[in-house]
Amino acid sequence: MRRLLYLLPVAVFAVLALFFLRGLSLNPRDLPSVLIDRPVPEMALPPLPGRGPDTGLATADLKGRVSLVNIFGSWCIACVQEHPFLMRIKQSGAVPIHGIDWRDDPAEGAKWLKKNGDPYERVGADPAPGRAAIDFGVTGAPETFIVDKAGIIRYKHIGPVTREAWDKTLLPIIRELETK
Repeated sequence: MRRLLYLLPVAVFAVLALFFLRGLSLNPRDLPSVLIDRPVPEMALPPLPGRGPDTGLATADLKGRVSLVNIFGSWCIACVQEHPFLMRIKQSGAVPIHGIDWRDDPAEGAKWLKKNGDPYERVGADPAPGRAAIDFGVTGAPETFIVDKAGIIRYKHIGPVTREAWDKTLLPIIRELETK
């Protein structure tokens, strides 16, 4: 019986080690979203200052063609990292990109886009607490969603959009959705 007492800590350690090893193999960007295969949440976001009256973002704007919805903010360091690549996507004409300026002063968001370039067809201001982004299930910026022609969310990408993420994941999904 005493032998079992000595083996118990070893067994507990082995079980914990297996759980930790399994956890290390998981991708932290693979967070499930309950919105996948569901319609885009209802929203009617005003435009950023200086963009014109018809450049805000509403649910109806996300129907009719496959598009990206990118959550960003002028305060977001990772958004600065992904921004040049979003500009390349815009220049390629591969897919329209719409933005939600999350938890930001709209004037700061407009200033940031003017300084860094504007890859968005439409941008909606979603200042704190960021109701629209919360409805999308956003956990942080940047996050990017692929929306199909019917306005259904098909994919959620967490973190900056990079060349690798674009080539391996986002663009193939977009191409497949465009054929449907």
